[in-house]
Amino acid sequence: MPLAGIGSRFIALVVDNLLMGAGLFVAGLILVILAPALAAFNKLSFQWAMALMFFLGFLFNWGYFTLFEAFWNGRTPGKKVAKIRVIQRSGRPIGLFESMARNLVRFIDQFPGPYAVGVVTMFLTKQHQRLGDLAAGTLVVLDREQESPLWGLSGSRTITAAVFPQPEPRPEAHAQVTLPAAGIAKLTPADLEVLEGFFARRLDMPMTVRESLAARMAAAIRAKSGLDQPEGVSTETFLEAAARGLRDIARMR
Repeated sequence: MPLAGIGSRFIALVVDNLLMGAGLFVAGLILVILAPALAAFNKLSFQWAMALMFFLGFLFNWGYFTLFEAFWNGRTPGKKVAKIRVIQRSGRPIGLFESMARNLVRFIDQFPGPYAVGVVTMFLTKQHQRLGDLAAGTLVVLDREQESPLWGLSGSRTITAAVFPQPEPRPEAHAQVTLPAAGIAKLTPADLEVLEGFFARRLDMPMTVRESLAARMAAAIRAKSGLDQPEGVSTETFLEAAARGLRDIARMR
Protein backbone atom coordinates (compact mmCIF):
# COMPACT_ATOMS: atom_id res chain seq x y z
CA MET A 1 0.00 0.00 0.00
CA PRO A 2 1.33 3.50 -0.79
CA LEU A 3 2.78 5.44 2.12
CA ALA A 4 0.90 8.47 3.42
CA GLY A 5 2.64 11.80 2.94
CA ILE A 6 3.05 14.64 5.40
CA GLY A 7 0.14 16.54 3.84
CA SER A 8 -2.48 13.85 4.43
CA ARG A 9 -1.13 13.19 7.93
CA PHE A 10 -1.33 16.92 8.68
CA ILE A 11 -4.98 17.01 7.59
CA ALA A 12 -5.77 14.03 9.83
CA LEU A 13 -3.98 15.69 12.76
CA VAL A 14 -5.89 18.95 12.33
CA VAL A 15 -9.25 17.16 12.33
CA ASP A 16 -8.31 15.03 15.35
CA ASN A 17 -7.05 18.06 17.30
CA LEU A 18 -10.27 19.94 16.57
CA LEU A 19 -12.30 17.01 17.92
CA MET A 20 -10.07 16.68 20.97
CA GLY A 21 -10.28 20.43 21.57
CA ALA A 22 -14.06 20.25 21.47
CA GLY A 23 -14.03 17.39 23.94
CA LEU A 24 -11.68 19.24 26.30
CA PHE A 25 -13.84 22.36 26.06
CA VAL A 26 -16.93 20.42 27.10
CA ALA A 27 -15.01 18.74 29.95
CA GLY A 28 -13.64 22.12 31.11
CA LEU A 29 -17.10 23.66 30.99
CA ILE A 30 -18.42 20.88 33.21
CA LEU A 31 -15.57 21.45 35.69
CA VAL A 32 -16.28 25.20 35.77
CA ILE A 33 -19.92 24.49 36.55
CA LEU A 34 -19.06 21.99 39.29
CA ALA A 35 -16.21 24.02 40.88
CA PRO A 36 -18.47 26.23 43.10
CA ALA A 37 -20.24 23.15 44.39
CA LEU A 38 -16.91 21.49 45.19
CA ALA A 39 -15.68 24.61 47.00
CA ALA A 40 -18.38 24.12 49.62
CA PHE A 41 -16.78 20.83 50.63
CA ASN A 42 -13.06 21.42 49.97
CA LYS A 43 -10.93 24.57 49.86
CA LEU A 44 -8.55 22.86 47.44
CA SER A 45 -11.26 22.41 44.83
CA PHE A 46 -9.56 24.81 42.38
CA GLN A 47 -6.25 22.92 42.59
CA TRP A 48 -8.07 19.61 42.15
CA ALA A 49 -9.95 21.00 39.16
CA MET A 50 -6.69 22.15 37.54
CA ALA A 51 -5.05 18.78 38.22
CA LEU A 52 -8.05 16.99 36.74
CA MET A 53 -7.90 19.28 33.70
CA PHE A 54 -4.24 18.39 33.09
CA PHE A 55 -5.07 14.71 33.51
CA LEU A 56 -7.91 14.99 31.02
CA GLY A 57 -5.53 16.69 28.58
CA PHE A 58 -3.15 13.75 28.81
CA LEU A 59 -6.02 11.25 28.59
CA PHE A 60 -7.47 12.91 25.51
CA ASN A 61 -4.11 13.28 23.76
CA TRP A 62 -2.96 9.71 24.41
CA GLY A 63 -6.17 7.73 24.86
CA TYR A 64 -7.95 9.30 21.89
CA PHE A 65 -5.35 8.11 19.35
CA THR A 66 -4.59 4.85 21.15
CA LEU A 67 -8.14 3.57 21.43
CA PHE A 68 -9.28 4.68 17.99
CA GLU A 69 -6.25 3.18 16.20
CA ALA A 70 -6.39 -0.06 18.19
CA PHE A 71 -10.10 -0.73 17.77
CA TRP A 72 -10.96 1.06 14.51
CA ASN A 73 -8.58 -0.69 12.14
CA GLY A 74 -5.73 1.80 12.56
CA ARG A 75 -7.91 4.85 11.97
CA THR A 76 -8.96 7.91 13.93
CA PRO A 77 -11.75 10.22 12.73
CA GLY A 78 -9.06 12.47 11.25
CA LYS A 79 -7.37 9.57 9.48
CA LYS A 80 -10.76 8.49 8.17
CA VAL A 81 -11.26 11.94 6.66
CA ALA A 82 -7.73 11.93 5.17
CA LYS A 83 -8.19 8.31 3.98
CA ILE A 84 -5.09 6.99 5.74
CA ARG A 85 -4.54 4.37 8.44
CA VAL A 86 -1.83 2.77 10.56
CA ILE A 87 -0.62 -0.78 9.89
CA GLN A 88 2.24 -2.98 11.03
CA ARG A 89 5.32 -3.11 8.81
CA SER A 90 4.28 -6.64 7.86
CA GLY A 91 1.03 -5.25 6.44
CA ARG A 92 -1.17 -6.61 9.21
CA PRO A 93 -3.54 -4.44 11.30
CA ILE A 94 -2.09 -2.97 14.47
CA GLY A 95 -3.21 -4.11 17.91
CA LEU A 96 -3.51 -2.39 21.26
CA PHE A 97 0.19 -2.87 22.12
CA GLU A 98 1.44 -1.22 18.90
CA SER A 99 -1.08 1.60 19.28
CA MET A 100 -0.04 2.25 22.89
CA ALA A 101 3.66 2.26 21.98
CA ARG A 102 3.44 4.62 19.00
CA ASN A 103 1.21 7.10 20.85
CA LEU A 104 3.23 7.08 24.06
CA VAL A 105 6.22 8.33 22.03
CA ARG A 106 3.95 10.97 20.49
CA PHE A 107 4.91 13.33 23.33
CA ILE A 108 8.54 13.24 22.15
CA ASP A 109 7.51 13.75 18.52
CA GLN A 110 5.68 16.94 19.53
CA PHE A 111 8.82 18.69 20.89
CA PRO A 112 10.11 21.38 20.71
CA GLY A 113 7.25 22.77 18.62
CA PRO A 114 4.21 21.29 16.89
CA TYR A 115 5.53 17.86 15.90
CA ALA A 116 8.96 19.25 15.03
CA VAL A 117 10.81 16.06 15.99
CA GLY A 118 8.22 13.91 14.24
CA VAL A 119 8.39 15.88 10.99
CA VAL A 120 12.20 15.80 10.93
CA THR A 121 12.17 12.04 11.56
CA MET A 122 9.65 11.51 8.75
CA PHE A 123 11.94 13.36 6.33
CA LEU A 124 14.96 11.29 7.41
CA THR A 125 13.32 7.84 7.18
CA LYS A 126 12.57 6.08 3.91
CA GLN A 127 9.09 5.03 4.99
CA HIS A 128 8.03 8.41 6.46
CA GLN A 129 8.06 7.11 10.03
CA ARG A 130 8.08 9.32 13.09
CA LEU A 131 9.72 8.12 16.32
CA GLY A 132 6.47 6.52 17.47
CA ASP A 133 6.28 4.49 14.27
CA LEU A 134 9.90 3.39 14.64
CA ALA A 135 9.29 2.32 18.24
CA ALA A 136 6.12 0.35 17.44
CA GLY A 137 7.14 -0.98 14.00
CA THR A 138 4.22 0.70 12.24
CA LEU A 139 3.57 2.59 9.01
CA VAL A 140 0.95 5.13 7.96
CA VAL A 141 -0.44 4.28 4.52
CA LEU A 142 -3.11 5.50 2.16
CA ASP A 143 -6.34 3.60 2.68
CA ARG A 144 -7.30 2.25 -0.74
CA GLU A 145 -11.01 1.97 -1.41
CA GLN A 146 -12.49 -0.57 -3.78
CA GLU A 147 -13.50 1.16 -6.98
CA SER A 148 -16.95 0.54 -8.39
CA PRO A 149 -17.09 -0.73 -11.98
CA LEU A 150 -17.53 1.95 -14.62
CA TRP A 151 -19.68 -0.15 -16.98
CA GLY A 152 -22.36 -1.78 -14.85
CA LEU A 153 -21.92 -4.73 -12.53
CA SER A 154 -19.77 -6.74 -14.92
CA GLY A 155 -16.69 -4.80 -13.90
CA SER A 156 -15.67 -4.31 -17.54
CA ARG A 157 -13.90 -1.02 -18.29
CA THR A 158 -13.98 -1.16 -22.09
CA ILE A 159 -16.88 -1.15 -24.53
CA THR A 160 -15.46 -4.04 -26.56
CA ALA A 161 -14.83 -6.27 -23.54
CA ALA A 162 -18.20 -8.01 -23.98
CA VAL A 163 -17.16 -9.17 -27.48
CA PHE A 164 -14.41 -11.41 -26.12
CA PRO A 165 -14.93 -14.37 -23.76
CA GLN A 166 -13.92 -13.68 -20.19
CA PRO A 167 -11.37 -16.08 -18.66
CA GLU A 168 -12.68 -18.38 -15.96
CA PRO A 169 -11.24 -17.68 -12.50
CA ARG A 170 -8.52 -20.19 -11.73
CA PRO A 171 -9.32 -22.32 -8.67
CA GLU A 172 -6.82 -22.47 -5.84
CA ALA A 173 -4.31 -25.30 -6.02
CA HIS A 174 -5.53 -27.09 -2.88
CA ALA A 175 -9.11 -27.17 -4.23
CA GLN A 176 -7.91 -29.58 -6.94
CA VAL A 177 -6.42 -32.00 -4.39
CA THR A 178 -8.68 -34.51 -2.64
CA LEU A 179 -7.25 -36.53 0.23
CA PRO A 180 -8.84 -39.78 1.51
CA ALA A 181 -11.48 -39.12 4.15
CA ALA A 182 -10.28 -42.07 6.25
CA GLY A 183 -6.91 -40.44 6.73
CA ILE A 184 -8.38 -37.01 7.44
CA ALA A 185 -10.62 -38.55 10.12
CA LYS A 186 -7.52 -39.53 12.11
CA LEU A 187 -6.61 -35.88 12.58
CA THR A 188 -8.06 -33.71 15.37
CA PRO A 189 -9.28 -30.13 15.76
CA ALA A 190 -5.98 -29.41 17.50
CA ASP A 191 -4.18 -30.31 14.27
CA LEU A 192 -6.41 -27.85 12.41
CA GLU A 193 -5.52 -25.10 14.89
CA VAL A 194 -1.81 -25.74 14.29
CA LEU A 195 -2.32 -25.59 10.52
CA GLU A 196 -4.37 -22.39 10.75
CA GLY A 197 -1.68 -20.82 12.91
CA PHE A 198 0.93 -21.63 10.27
CA PHE A 199 -1.22 -20.23 7.45
CA ALA A 200 -1.78 -16.99 9.41
CA ARG A 201 1.94 -16.43 10.06
CA ARG A 202 3.68 -17.85 7.01
CA LEU A 203 3.79 -14.58 5.07
CA ASP A 204 5.83 -13.04 7.89
CA MET A 205 8.39 -15.87 7.95
CA PRO A 206 11.68 -15.98 6.05
CA MET A 207 11.34 -18.40 3.14
CA THR A 208 13.86 -20.90 4.53
CA VAL A 209 12.06 -21.05 7.89
CA ARG A 210 8.69 -21.30 6.16
CA GLU A 211 9.78 -24.22 3.96
CA SER A 212 11.43 -26.05 6.86
CA LEU A 213 8.41 -25.66 9.14
CA ALA A 214 5.99 -26.73 6.39
CA ALA A 215 8.07 -29.85 5.71
CA ARG A 216 8.07 -30.83 9.39
CA MET A 217 4.33 -30.26 9.72
CA ALA A 218 3.63 -32.30 6.58
CA ALA A 219 5.75 -35.15 7.92
CA ALA A 220 3.81 -35.11 11.19
CA ILE A 221 0.47 -35.06 9.35
CA ARG A 222 1.51 -38.01 7.14
CA ALA A 223 2.74 -40.02 10.14
CA LYS A 224 -0.45 -39.43 12.14
CA SER A 225 -3.01 -39.89 9.36
CA GLY A 226 -1.30 -42.32 7.01
CA LEU A 227 -1.94 -39.94 4.12
CA ASP A 228 0.46 -39.76 1.20
CA GLN A 229 1.42 -36.48 -0.37
CA PRO A 230 0.24 -36.70 -4.00
CA GLU A 231 2.92 -36.52 -6.64
CA GLY A 232 3.46 -33.05 -8.04
CA VAL A 233 1.70 -31.37 -5.10
CA SER A 234 3.73 -28.91 -3.06
CA THR A 235 4.07 -29.29 0.68
CA GLU A 236 1.98 -26.24 1.51
CA THR A 237 -0.74 -27.29 -0.93
CA PHE A 238 -0.84 -30.68 0.82
CA LEU A 239 -1.25 -28.92 4.18
CA GLU A 240 -4.00 -26.69 2.79
CA ALA A 241 -5.85 -29.71 1.39
CA ALA A 242 -5.61 -31.44 4.78
CA ALA A 243 -6.94 -28.33 6.52
CA ARG A 244 -9.83 -28.11 4.04
CA GLY A 245 -10.72 -31.74 4.72
CA LEU A 246 -10.70 -31.09 8.47
CA ARG A 247 -12.98 -28.08 8.04
CA ASP A 248 -15.41 -30.19 5.96
CA ILE A 249 -15.53 -32.84 8.71
CA ALA A 250 -16.16 -30.15 11.35
CA ARG A 251 -19.05 -28.71 9.33
CA MET A 252 -20.64 -32.16 8.91
CA ARG A 253 -20.51 -32.70 12.64
